[in-house]
Amino acid sequence: MGIANTKTAELIENYYGSWRDGIASFDETRVRGVLDDDLDFEGPIAGKRRGAAGFVGGLKRFVEGLQAPIHVLQQVDAGHRAAVLYDADIPEGTMRFAEFFEIGEDRIKSIKLLYDAAQYRALGGR
Repeated sequence: MGIANTKTAELIENYYGSWRDGIASFDETRVRGVLDDDLDFEGPIAGKRRGAAGFVGGLKRFVEGLQAPIHVLQQVDAGHRAAVLYDADIPEGTMRFAEFFEIGEDRIKSIKLLYDAAQYRALGGR
């Protein structure tokens, strides 16, 4: 088990704080400020991608579909890693998501996003 890292927790809070309440509060500058330019992202629909710019575009599309603020169920920060489990209300229902983060040089270096892609599409996710 790792030791909690205040900087890791702060980065994760800034990441979610930039979008968790929906598109009206989406702060692209804030989210870009915590992401490494060469961010490694992996998700069920997008697959493996590199680069913060493309990720932010995809995140914005997701946030546009949020019907309410996300509900964080659990967050674990350990050293240079973090994991967050949350529910999100999207157009046709509520879904559960999990994100796993790697931190380096005071930036989020990688995000691995897990969810049921078929359910996401069925519930109107885009």
